[in-house]
Amino acid sequence: MRVYISIDMEGVAGIATMDQVVRGGHGYPRAQQLMTGEANAAIEGAFAGGATEVTINDSHGTMDNLIHEDLDQRARVVFGSPKLDCMAEGIDKDHDVALFIGYHAAAGGPGVMAHTYSSLFAEVRVNGTSVSEADVNALQAAAVGVPVALLTGDDVICADIAASLPGIATVTVKDSHGYNAADSVSPTESRRLIHDAAKRAVENASSLTVAPTPEIIEVEIDMPNIPSAELAQMIPTAERTAIRTIKLTARSPREAVNFITACYQFAAASLRGMLPLINR
Repeated sequence: MRVYISIDMEGVAGIATMDQVVRGGHGYPRAQQLMTGEANAAIEGAFAGGATEVTINDSHGTMDNLIHEDLDQRARVVFGSPKLDCMAEGIDKDHDVALFIGYHAAAGGPGVMAHTYSSLFAEVRVNGTSVSEADVNALQAAAVGVPVALLTGDDVICADIAASLPGIATVTVKDSHGYNAADSVSPTESRRLIHDAAKRAVENASSLTVAPTPEIIEVEIDMPNIPSAELAQMIPTAERTAIRTIKLTARSPREAVNFITACYQFAAASLRGMLPLINR
């Protein structure tokens, strides 16, 4: 029984402010500890449910946030960026089940630090529907035949993913009171809840089914400004459908994620004032 875990930071209990999730912030070291604690709860729960192998992918920001020496030694950790499959790096057809820990809501809606891959995107849509990172990563998992059994995070993402992935189990560790405000359970309680849910998810993995990957994956991104949209328009096969909107029809979930990642870099560069450097 091989278990894959993708862990983000914004959906972890006790985390709600930018100071916590950005490297260099005063709250960041404490957030690392909270994230690592929930990682261990999921790992320990997976093994208690019958896992023989667990791989956990650090999926937040620079993707090197987990405190490795404090992680359960039975798990392997994937970390660093960029990665070809981003938040789903390392998942393959030999995994039996996937767990998404510490996830957050989609760009353009409510939820603690709600965004989709980049806080600079106004919205990301797949086949006309606004999507969260969980929705896109679930497509990546489905492409290799792996069901997603569990998601943890705030009340908004838990409700959203339950609607888009029927049958998935969720654990709400905090209620959103705004973009940077939450009513959270304690870290001890969140770890208990996640451990028990991960255990049940792995125990029931054989009963799960995988939804088919859509034949057409049309990705639309509302960019933060005109220069970033102009740069993204240079991506082969990309189409600029509005003054700040870029669209690409992807042949696979991986290609969709690569497109999103490239657009993120263009958005970030445009806001850092790097356009003169890029255009040299």
